[in-house]
Amino acid sequence: MTTAHVFIATSLDGYIARPDGDIGWLLERDAADEDHGYDDFIADKDAIVMGRGSYEKVATFATWPYDRPVLVLSRLLAGTPVPDALEGRLHFSPLAPRAALGMLAEQGVRRVYVDGGQLIQSFLREGLIDDLVVTTVPVLIGAGRPLFGALAHDVGLALLASRSFPSGLVQSTYRVLR
Repeated sequence: MTTAHVFIATSLDGYIARPDGDIGWLLERDAADEDHGYDDFIADKDAIVMGRGSYEKVATFATWPYDRPVLVLSRLLAGTPVPDALEGRLHFSPLAPRAALGMLAEQGVRRVYVDGGQLIQSFLREGLIDDLVVTTVPVLIGAGRPLFGALAHDVGLALLASRSFPSGLVQSTYRVLR
């Protein structure tokens, strides 16, 4: 069985990006020299599953930041060609979250990093997220793309750890209760 895990940053008012997708507010923090645990988090993940919005943002970066396979779940991008530089490292798929995890399990993938607000919301609605590492940036941006959205029922969480950093960031790790 493939398990799904989240590592994401949010503003104090719960947004992962401005309405236009801008994440400059996240990069403005003087936190570059701090170890927020991403390397430890990603070390045991076999693949990354992300939504179209996250892919489109990452595709604007000067270099591709991932060293493991990336699956982009998007009906819009499914069937379109992968950029030449990412051939063999990136795949587009129209699959729903549960079907995507099933396909990845058949490929021997055990643990995936799920990235992207709408995709995380979809995985949560289907009960597919095992744990979340949420880093809160001490800034209010007032509007934007929320990390969490509407749910059909409450999703219980157990706090596993919480820590703060000199830059003011606060990171909490939660296990999803089933």
